[in-house]
Parts: sequence; C-alpha cells; structure tokens
Amino acid sequence: MTTDLPDGYEISTDPARLDPALIHRWLSEDAYWARGRSREKQDLAIAGSLNFGVYGSGSGEQLGYARVVTDYATFAWLCDVYIAPAARGRGLGTALAAGIRDHLAPHGLRRILLATADAHGVYAKAGFEPITKPEKWMVLGES
Repeated sequence: MTTDLPDGYEISTDPARLDPALIHRWLSEDAYWARGRSREKQDLAIAGSLNFGVYGSGSGEQLGYARVVTDYATFAWLCDVYIAPAARGRGLGTALAAGIRDHLAPHGLRRILLATADAHGVYAKAGFEPITKPEKWMVLGES
C-alpha cells in the first residue's frame, strides 16, 4: 500500500501480519472507546473487518492498527484506530487514515464515517470533516 508514510514505516492489510493479542491489549487497556473489551469480542471484530496494520519497515514490529467495516459499495466505518504510545507524534495516525482513505477510494463509497473524542486534527489532515447535518443521524446503543 502506498501512502505518505514517514520513512521506515509501512501499512499492510495482510491479516497474517496482525498481532491480535497486542491489538487487544492496546484497545482494551488504553483506548477510551474499547476499554474492557474482551479478547473474544476483539477477535470477532478483527475477523469481520478489513484490517490495517502499521509496521516498522526494518523490524516488522506492529506499531499501529485500524479496522474498517464496509460493504465495499456505499459505506464504510473507520474504527479502532490506534498508534502505540512510543510511536506517536510521527504522523503515523494521519498517514494511516490517509492510507485507508486511498485504499477505499477505488470502491467509490458514498461516505466513510468515524467517531473521535480527541483526534479531530489527525483526521482533518486526511480530509475528514465534521458532519454538516448531524440532525439527520441517529444511533442505537452507545452514543
């Protein structure tokens, strides 16, 4: 996958490269939106999603993760975006969001949605914008 990643990093959609135990630890222990998520629930989420890993090019160490739930025709939900604390501040989050945007572009999706409490600037750099008509949207479950 090609995107504007800093030198020394790569993004891959190869599921064999993912470290599910590491992803679970990151999300269930450190991510405000997934804190306490069970390993079983996380493994099901991974299995039902298009997954992206960020890796150190030399070491192959997984440094980030994101997943997309999509029908590949009209809609995608970008979620569980996470960069390891030691790798933050290098532009990897923005590069990951941009790489996902570019990976999905050939499908001609009508929209890609995400929710964030604290990383609006990261996603804005990849072209995401606030919803202009939030009154159109509804949710069932946590909001």
